[in-house]
Amino acid sequence: MPIYEYECKQCARTFQALIMKKEDEEALSCPGCGGNQWKRLISRVCFHVSEQDRLSSFDPSARRDDSFYKDSRNIGLEAKKRAQTMGVDLGGGFEEKLEKLRSDPGSVIRDSE
Repeated sequence: MPIYEYECKQCARTFQALIMKKEDEEALSCPGCGGNQWKRLISRVCFHVSEQDRLSSFDPSARRDDSFYKDSRNIGLEAKKRAQTMGVDLGGGFEEKLEKLRSDPGSVIRDSE
């Protein structure tokens, strides 16, 4: 979808708008002050990386910053990489436990009590 981000030059408010054709952008006004002077911003971009691609590019010896540990997709990545390197199949039980750990970390501790 062509959703663009803008900043109003009059009140400095940031807003988004769905722009389907050029005329939509020409008629655009700030939802805060109603001004029609704005500039288009460069928005953040995100893209999907498959688990397999993440695993193949994972370097267990590399230093990690805090953002690595805040991403729950990284839970178990090192174990999976080691198993892959050694040619070991961890089985479906490991994948189930890993998915549970990623979606609800507390449940793993509760289930072990």
